[in-house]
Amino acid sequence: MKFINLKAPAKINIGLKVLEKRLDGFHNIQTLFYPIKGLYDSINISKADINSFSGNFPSDVNESNNLILKAKKLIEDFCKNKFTCEIKTFKKIPIGAGLGGGSSDAATTLIGLNSLYNLELPVNILTQLALNIGSDVPFFLNSKPAIGISRGELLEEIKINIPYYILLINPNIHISTKSAFENITPNNQLINYYNLDFTNETNLNIYQKEILNDFEITIFNLYPEIKNICKIMFNAGALFSKMTGTGSTVFGFFNKQSQIQEVLQKLPKQYFHHIEIPHEDL
Repeated sequence: MKFINLKAPAKINIGLKVLEKRLDGFHNIQTLFYPIKGLYDSINISKADINSFSGNFPSDVNESNNLILKAKKLIEDFCKNKFTCEIKTFKKIPIGAGLGGGSSDAATTLIGLNSLYNLELPVNILTQLALNIGSDVPFFLNSKPAIGISRGELLEEIKINIPYYILLINPNIHISTKSAFENITPNNQLINYYNLDFTNETNLNIYQKEILNDFEITIFNLYPEIKNICKIMFNAGALFSKMTGTGSTVFGFFNKQSQIQEVLQKLPKQYFHHIEIPHEDL
């Protein structure tokens, strides 16, 4: 094999609780990760005579802070070998949006190099390397719905059926994850993610009140336009709507595409949006 082409999908957090600050400076959290397979970055890795790296990254992303190159260096250091290759990335996932784009790119790079060079590194080693990059990177090694605890790296896959259109809206606001955690007030109230039934619309009214994202209070106060997106979604008939991650993307579950069009008509044209089509259980 001389090259490999991979998709690095986005994710949403269906609820996000910050339980406590740890002695290592990180926070213990509890969340439900859900992959958004229709929104993804494309990563192409080819064996080459010299290293090269390119992509449609914003100007503030460079070789010193790019998670793809960090993933490459980590796997090289672990294997005590250099993998000379050309990496091309085409990004569709907004950066700093709570959708995990950088983390997904990093995890996908680990998967790609492991496959391209026949390294046969087991999942536990890839998970260890992924965690050195970021707390949610291990999730993207498999990208299946999962409850995440500890820093988010301890994952328990669950079956979940969301038979609705999922609308993502990002108002082009970049939110620093580090800054968001610095301003959060932890609490140890857990969410029961077991036996969720999203197919029963009556349940969604209950879930909207019980499944919380602890970052919403702070972020909504700082950026009222993000809170307004949720309001517009509900006015158009959203069954469930939350901010994902530390923001700034908001998602909503809808029965009809006409409801989604109503939302889009009320928002600025420059806002990023993605519509995830209903699919079978993941």
